[in-house]
Amino acid sequence: MRRPKNPLKTIFNQRIYYFFEVLIIFLGIFIFMLIPTFLLPFFIDFESIIFEPLFFIVRAAIIIVAIPLFLYLSNFIMVPQRKKLILEEDVSPSKNFLSLFNITKKNFKYQLLYGILLLFLIFIPLDFFGYLFLPEMLSYSSIVINPTDELSYNSYFMESYYVFLLSVIIIQISVAIYEETLVRGFLANRGSVYFKKMSAVIVTSFFFGLGHFNYIFAIPGIGLPIIFPIIWFLQTFLVGIILAMLVLRRRWIFPVIFAHAVNNIISAHSIWNFIHGNDFSLMSFIVYVPLLVISIFLFVWQFSRIKEILSIGFKEFFSYFKNDNEIGENWFKKIVRIMMDFLFGLIIFTIGVIIL
Repeated sequence: MRRPKNPLKTIFNQRIYYFFEVLIIFLGIFIFMLIPTFLLPFFIDFESIIFEPLFFIVRAAIIIVAIPLFLYLSNFIMVPQRKKLILEEDVSPSKNFLSLFNITKKNFKYQLLYGILLLFLIFIPLDFFGYLFLPEMLSYSSIVINPTDELSYNSYFMESYYVFLLSVIIIQISVAIYEETLVRGFLANRGSVYFKKMSAVIVTSFFFGLGHFNYIFAIPGIGLPIIFPIIWFLQTFLVGIILAMLVLRRRWIFPVIFAHAVNNIISAHSIWNFIHGNDFSLMSFIVYVPLLVISIFLFVWQFSRIKEILSIGFKEFFSYFKNDNEIGENWFKKIVRIMMDFLFGLIIFTIGVIIL
């Protein structure tokens, strides 16, 4: 490959054109999201118990439609300018995105296995030990989601258990589809076309972490200790790295949606129990302890597979901190690249907060 004449210019241009494409897609999602935001209340009473589940279902469906549609549009708008910047042939961004959702009889059991491993070896231990060593986290969570507010989309936490159960299953599956489609399916996947995969992983994981740190600005959370949103940021930043690496390497999005959804459903039960006066020890012994036993069993059973995944994962992760010889990096340009990744992650997050 021919070395670019100006590595710093290449680093910047790759990210700025990626940002322009992200802006087009975010605007497209915003336009489509006007449907549930403004039209749904005309047909269903906001206080109805079916409003929240239906709202999140529509959001999940819309994002799967909006992203490939506006990727197709952006391909016509930007392809002449970005031709020299992308790292691999970019024939059809829409097909590339939709291919992540491909599930066949042959690969379904492997996708499900990866989803189960993510759930039991990453999500559940993080949540359990987080609540165990910092029990105030449940109190903080129950406050910032603000379920008692009349305009809250989390009022289902105040309902009876059976209404909550049905709502939380529908809502958290929809939330997982929305977030994973946006962050890993679009942002990480498209970022890996413009620049190195680990840069795409870091940019989008930082974006994902900031999305949870953003609760520091929630009105109910003002004045509460900053340690809680910091822990949320660190947890989600770490998880985001793992999920993005899996999606980009295996080209599967179902495992991360599955693990994300099931974990959110379990975690929501902890919050519901806390709101309704039950101590976390109840969730610990009835739910988390049995799940951790399963986690240990899965770790032993799949040890060779896990060892191989970790070996590849660590190798890919640490490659991020090496000089990129393809663009002629030295130590200074590498530092600039890393700083630019975090900067663009912050910029994209800020635009996302405003538009989405």
